[in-house]
Amino acid sequence: QVQLVESGGGLVQPGGSLRLSCTASGSGFNLWTLGWYRQAPGKEREWVATIFRHTTLTQYADSVKGRFTISRDNGANTVYLQMNSLKPEDTAVYYCNGRTGSNNEYWGQGTQVTVSS
Repeated sequence: QVQLVESGGGLVQPGGSLRLSCTASGSGFNLWTLGWYRQAPGKEREWVATIFRHTTLTQYADSVKGRFTISRDNGANTVYLQMNSLKPEDTAVYYCNGRTGSNNEYWGQGTQVTVSS
């Protein structure tokens, strides 16, 4: 059974930084396309960033471009989301998503990020 486990969330002041991690069980991690999504209270889940398999090609939502960086360590089966210059509107539960080489999709359980003074 494939599992994705996120960590690194917490409470941070506006302008601060956090790094989220998501570690996957299972094999073939280097073939996965990986993403981060978030869901704020009362809102639908929205896409934040993606890093594609085989390459270091990345894409970002306009709302986080220039502030967030997605990266991966295939040897550690882990994807990261470095979040800088955090704003109150970044407050949400953050979820990692993995799509395998055979197109199966998995989600983590989510980690809370709260940006508040």
